[in-house]
This record gives sequence, structure tokens and C-alpha cells, in this order.
Amino acid sequence: MNVQVIGGGMSVQYPIHMEIAGRVCVVIGGGRVAERKAHVLLQAGAHLIVIAPTLTNLLYQEASTGCFFWLAQPYEAGFLQRVRPFLVFCTADNRKVNRMAAEEARAAHALVNVADEPGLSDFFVPASIRRDRFLLTIGTGGLSPAFSRSLREQLEQAFPPAFGLWIERLSAIRQEMKEKLPTSDDRQAFWRMALSRDIMELVKAGRLNRAEVMIRHAIIDFRPKS
Repeated sequence: MNVQVIGGGMSVQYPIHMEIAGRVCVVIGGGRVAERKAHVLLQAGAHLIVIAPTLTNLLYQEASTGCFFWLAQPYEAGFLQRVRPFLVFCTADNRKVNRMAAEEARAAHALVNVADEPGLSDFFVPASIRRDRFLLTIGTGGLSPAFSRSLREQLEQAFPPAFGLWIERLSAIRQEMKEKLPTSDDRQAFWRMALSRDIMELVKAGRLNRAEVMIRHAIIDFRPKS
């Protein structure tokens, strides 16, 4: 089979939201960067191992309550080969250690993220806004995490917590629409019409009941083309 590659020059990252619940993930380092990585991994349900001689106060408290397994020592060669993790985050203060761990991670067929060295990373963790099941991510390919964080802070105002509840309501309506509008084209046409700016403003204001009423009125008024 011949595969044609479209385009050329610089490659781009593939955007993906990944399920890691129950998967073994390793964070090497115990500082502030490790703390941020660890918290997101724990939220996602990962089986987390942190390797570091010392931890931030918050990580130490969480390790003491069994939130994750803490190996209280510097990283030693060969550990990743034995554990075979899914994801590895290298955040140690020692670049030599990070590079050694990154090489071993790839040998163990793990995906690796190296703090402050985008060229050694298989993936990047974007800045994110999470509202229950609603997840919005902003990435710069590791070139400027500070810029991603700045954009996230601005967008947090545009997507308040009500959006998480709204997604749950839309999910239920979506199932109903599959029965009423059997074709994909009709469903797409309906949602383009129904998810108007007015409805989005109601959601931002937390007026979810009113927004749902307007959606259901739109269902009644919609005339499929097929």
C-alpha cells in the first residue's frame, strides 16, 4: 500500500485527549513542575509513581496519604525498564538525569515529556480549562508554556463552570436527536442552527434551564432537508 504524505517541511503535533486511568505513569523529580504534572495525572486516574529524594510540602502530604507511590531516592538507571510505564515526565533539576531517563523511557516503549527540553519530548502537556467533562486545551508545542497559561487565564472567564453542566444536558439532547433526525447531515444542520450566540450567552450566565428550553423549541421548529 502506498501512502501519500501531504505537505512538507516542519511537522506538527497531533492533538489528542488520552485516557490514562489505571495506567502506570512516572514523574521524575519532586519540585513545583513535578507537582503540577502529578496533580493532573492523579485527576485523570493514573497509577502514579514519583521518583525524587525530596518532595514539595503538598506532594509529601499526598504521598503520606497514599495518593501515589513515592520512591524517595534519585533516579537510578534501569528503573523504567523494570516498571514499563505508559508515560514518563522528566522534571529533575539535573539535565543529565532527565536525558538518561528519557532515553530509557523510549527503550521501554514509554512516551516521554522532558521539562524545558522540547526537542527530547514525545508529547507536550497543554494548558487546560476543565469544567467536568468539558475540556479546553491550549498548546504551543512546548515553545512558550507561559503564553499558554496566559491564554488559559483569559479564556477561563469565557468558559465558566456552568459549561460542564451544559455539556451533560447536551449529551442527553444529542441522544434524542439521533432518533428524531436519522441522518448525520440533518443533525449537523440542526446543531449549527440551535447552538446560537444567544444560547451560549445564557449558558455563560448560568441560565441553563432557559437555554435548554430554547434548544427544545428549536427541535420543534426544525425542518429536516432529507
